Amino acid sequence: MDAAFTAEQDGMRRTLREILGKRCGPDEVKAAVRTAAGHDRELWQQLSRQLGLPGIAVAEEYGGVGCTPADLALACEETGRALLPSPLLATAALCTPLIAALGTEAQRSALVPPLASGGLTAALAVPGPVLATALALTGEDAAGQWSGGGRAGGIQARPDAAGDGWRLYGEAAQVLDGHSAPLLLVPAHTGGFARSRTLLFLVREDAPGLVRSRQAVLDETRPQARIQLRDVPAELLGDRDEEGRGAEVPGALAATGRTASAVLAAEAVGAADQTLTRTVEYVRQREQFGRAIGSFQAVKHRLADLYVQVQAARSAAYYAAWDPDQGGLALAQALEALRMTAGEAIQLHGGIGFTWEHDAHLYFKRAASDELLFGPVHRLRAHAADRAGLFAAAPASAATVASPSASGAASASASASASAPGAAPGAAPGAVSAPTAAAPAASPPAPEKVAV
Repeated sequence: MDAAFTAEQDGMRRTLREILGKRCGPDEVKAAVRTAAGHDRELWQQLSRQLGLPGIAVAEEYGGVGCTPADLALACEETGRALLPSPLLATAALCTPLIAALGTEAQRSALVPPLASGGLTAALAVPGPVLATALALTGEDAAGQWSGGGRAGGIQARPDAAGDGWRLYGEAAQVLDGHSAPLLLVPAHTGGFARSRTLLFLVREDAPGLVRSRQAVLDETRPQARIQLRDVPAELLGDRDEEGRGAEVPGALAATGRTASAVLAAEAVGAADQTLTRTVEYVRQREQFGRAIGSFQAVKHRLADLYVQVQAARSAAYYAAWDPDQGGLALAQALEALRMTAGEAIQLHGGIGFTWEHDAHLYFKRAASDELLFGPVHRLRAHAADRAGLFAAAPASAATVASPSASGAASASASASASAPGAAPGAAPGAVSAPTAAAPAASPPAPEKVAV
C-alpha cells in the first residue's frame, strides 16, 4: 500500500486551498450563510467548473471526474478547513451515491450528470435526529423503523389512485440543504405492518403540497430545513419491483453512510487543523505578564496534546478514505478532535473567543452541530465495536461444557490428587504413583458425570 498522495491529488488540494483562501474567508462565510440559498452560488459554480468538485467520485460515463471517494474526502478536508457552506455534503456524499446505486438507467442518465456538474443539487430528507441511524453510523435498523414504521410520525407513502405513481405525506426536520435543493430524495415507509418496508422517492421542488421552511440552527454553515409533504406526488427511485427495491434500501443507505463518514471525518480534521493553526498563531502574539502566552509551559502542554489528537484523527481519516468500513471509528476520532480543539481555542483566545466578531466560535459550533447530527462519539464507537464483535462472548464448545457440579467435582478431584502424599514429583496433575506400604491404596474415585 502506497500512502503517498499522487501529483493530481496534491494539485487538486493546492488549487482548492488557493480558491477558498481568496473567496471563503470568515467574513465571506458569514455573508454567504445569510443569503437565501445559505451558500455562495457563484463560488459553488466556480468550484464545479474548475475542479468538478461535486462530480469527483462520479463515473466518467455520467459526466463525473471518475476519481474515488478518497479524492472526495481529500477535497472535503480543504472545505472543512474553510468551513465552506455549500451543498457538497448533501449532494455529492449522500444523494448522488444513492441515485447511482438504486436508480434505473433512465433515472441515472437524467439526474447524475447535472448533479455531477453542479447544475443540480439534492437533499436527503431524513429527519436530523435519526440521520445517523438511517446511515447505519450509530446502529443497525434493517427494518427501517426510523422512517416511521407504520406508526404516526415519519413519512408515509401510498400508491396513488391511478396506480402508476406514489403520494407522500409526513414531515422531516433538520434536513441538510432541504430549503434550497431542487431535488429531494425522500425515504418513506409503506406497506403498513403486514408488508412493512422503506422505499426511496424523488420529489421535485415544484411538486404540489410540498412546503419547505429554513430553520434556525446552531451551525449556520450547515443550513437545515423543515420539509412538509401534504399528499405530494413522488417518483419511486428504482424499478417497479417494490419488494426487491425496498429490500436494497437499508443496505444502500449503510454503504452510503460508510463513505459519507469517511468524508465527514476528513472534513472535521480539516476544521480541527485550521483551528489549531490559528490558535498557535494567536498565542504567539498575545502577551501577558510581559511575555507571549505561548511561552508558558501549561499552554505548550495543551497545544501539544491537541496536535497529537489532530494528527491521530488525520491518520484515521486517511485510512477510512482508503477503507470506508473504518469510517465510523475515523469519524468518532475526528469529531472528538474537533470538539477538543475548538473548545481549547475558545479558552486560549480568552474573552474574544466566543464573540460574533471572531471566527473561533464558528468552529466550535461546527463541532457541536456535527456531533448532534452524526454522533455522538460514544455511540459511533459502540456501534463499531458491535460490528467488530469486540465484546461478543466466545462460543463455548459443546464437548467441553460441563455442568457446574461436575466441573467443580473434577477440579476438586484434580487438586486432591495432585497434592496426595503418593504423587510422583513432576507428574501431571491428577497422576498418582503406585501405593506403598506406608500409604495404603486409595479407593478409585466415583465416575464423573459430564454433560455432552
